[in-house]
Amino acid sequence: MRVTLADIAKACETSLSTVSRALSDPDKVNPQTRERIQRVAREMGYMTNPIARALAVGRTGVIGLIVPDIANPFFPPIIKAVQARAGRKDTAVLLADTDEHAADELERARVLSKQVDGLIMVSPRTPEDRLAEFVQLAPVVFVNRQVEGAPSIIIDNSDGITQAVQHLVALGHRRICYLNGPRRSWSNDRRRAALKEACAKYSVELIELGPFEPQVQAGVHAADLVQASGATAVIAYDDQIALGLMARLAEHRLQVGRDISVIGIDDSPMSDVAYPTLTSIHVPGAEAGAVAVDILLAQLDADDADPAPVVQLETRLVIRGSTGPAPTQRLVTTESIGPLLGGEIPSRATRRTD
Repeated sequence: MRVTLADIAKACETSLSTVSRALSDPDKVNPQTRERIQRVAREMGYMTNPIARALAVGRTGVIGLIVPDIANPFFPPIIKAVQARAGRKDTAVLLADTDEHAADELERARVLSKQVDGLIMVSPRTPEDRLAEFVQLAPVVFVNRQVEGAPSIIIDNSDGITQAVQHLVALGHRRICYLNGPRRSWSNDRRRAALKEACAKYSVELIELGPFEPQVQAGVHAADLVQASGATAVIAYDDQIALGLMARLAEHRLQVGRDISVIGIDDSPMSDVAYPTLTSIHVPGAEAGAVAVDILLAQLDADDADPAPVVQLETRLVIRGSTGPAPTQRLVTTESIGPLLGGEIPSRATRRTD
């Protein structure tokens, strides 16, 4: 007869959940109890069966992972980290992609919640007033979005963006353009706020364009607007927009890193193979994915009264070839800039740009 977790729990005079943790996630059980349970399991001839163990404690042994766009280079490192960490915990992962359709996120979550023990929501686009509906469906951890009362892993953009502005100021840039991400993006709001604060601190003029979708083509579209703005440096919402911008500037025979500086955000694998290589703000996506799995599995074993953890991860600047000294000053007329920037340029005959 096959030995079950219940048999071991009875022999050890302890709970089924404690036995499960001692065998599947031993670090969560005190050493004395863990060694006793593992010894009894060996003596009884217990053979690990992940499916049976999951059923014994009322679980599927599966977690759900929902991302906005698998094709966006920001998300694969998170996906890989979630799968790797879950695999080490004898847990499978079901992946869903909403293709940047915010309206589909709740429906995907409803479907997955019937098949999994809990959900990891990465960069959800759902409006603030509906985020609580995810919490009602299943245990959930939010990545790159802070949700009141729910476990959240947030990425602090301020350090990386401050380093980017300091880098550009040291190179002589005094007019920086920011290419905004999607209007519905929580990350864009935080990045924009951090950039405004850093530019104010270092007396740098900030010009904002967008919003843009996180796609290469959006950067291509933004290039003409950037040139007309008179900015000598650009920080883009993500690497995809930055790479599209660089491609279009090259078509205009502008040398990125010499005629204009470009910084992306994400530090995606493409930033190292672009020409020139792309200076980018490193976002710890892989770390966020691994931590999300740990928090979600811990949440499944936790008391409902336990406070929801909020973990903050830091960003940093990675300098490559797309940034360089500010070019020689040139004159830009108000008439050429105003229409492209919605008429927000003050009325002056000319403006100088570094």
